[in-house]
Amino acid sequence: MNYFFQYLVYGLQLGSVYALLALGYTMVYGIVGMINFAHGDFLMIGAVGTYFIAKAFEGMKIDGTYPMLIVGLIILIAMAMTGFVATGVEAIAYRPLRNKPRMIALITAVGVSMFLENFPRALPFIGPNPRSFPTLFSTNVLRIFGATVTVTQIIMIVLAVFTMGVLYYVVNHTKVGSQMRAVSMDKDAASLMGININRVISITFFIGGALAGISGICYASAYPQVDVYMGSWLGNMSFVSAVLGGIGDIRGAMLGGFILGIAQIFATALNSTFGYAVGFIILIIILLVRPAGLMGKLVIEKV
Repeated sequence: MNYFFQYLVYGLQLGSVYALLALGYTMVYGIVGMINFAHGDFLMIGAVGTYFIAKAFEGMKIDGTYPMLIVGLIILIAMAMTGFVATGVEAIAYRPLRNKPRMIALITAVGVSMFLENFPRALPFIGPNPRSFPTLFSTNVLRIFGATVTVTQIIMIVLAVFTMGVLYYVVNHTKVGSQMRAVSMDKDAASLMGININRVISITFFIGGALAGISGICYASAYPQVDVYMGSWLGNMSFVSAVLGGIGDIRGAMLGGFILGIAQIFATALNSTFGYAVGFIILIIILLVRPAGLMGKLVIEKV
């Protein structure tokens, strides 16, 4: 039973990363109607950027650890940086193709992903070699139901749930959120009602990028190593999470992330090779049984 709770903690830890990243996928798809396959690389930018930001604040360490105020500042700077990168990608690469066939935007997203992975690799101060991620959170260990739980794991899980709650509130109970929902329903009608479409989509990409930045920090804190390719696999799994929960639904993205994270950890415990395949097996099953996802709804598209 102790092993069960231990694996469950690891699954929730990994699932929180998937869920935060899947929120960006689902927001962009729900509002713009495109799959941004470069979204996983925003996680890498957030993690690698946090590495350099933390290095800049290294002189403020007290007894070898960062004060919580400095940690909060590092996270906010990394979130803003990743959000602005995502907004820039949308303005430069995606906005000119908004009225083009979706396949063109999809191919462009793959190209953007390849650029975001290989351009930092070519920079001398980043390079292709992995780097050790600095310790931002407390390393204290707790015992819960016989399982070993670190403070970092608790922060990751709580942060993911809290972020989902804040995002759900913003989308459903604020002016910006109502504009997002209007644009997702009908861009032309929203434009006629005076809504700035470009502004709403830019905000959407900024929020998605900021969430990817948080997920990168969480993942690198749990597995303290960063490199330019770390977002590729995590982005694929987060996309599976979004589809599993119902892409376009915020609650579904969170649910799918946690389900996939737990499933992968338990599958890895049985067989390390099977752990990598379980995500794609789940994707195939969900597309066959429930194509709209667990919380999604099939929409009849008028021609």
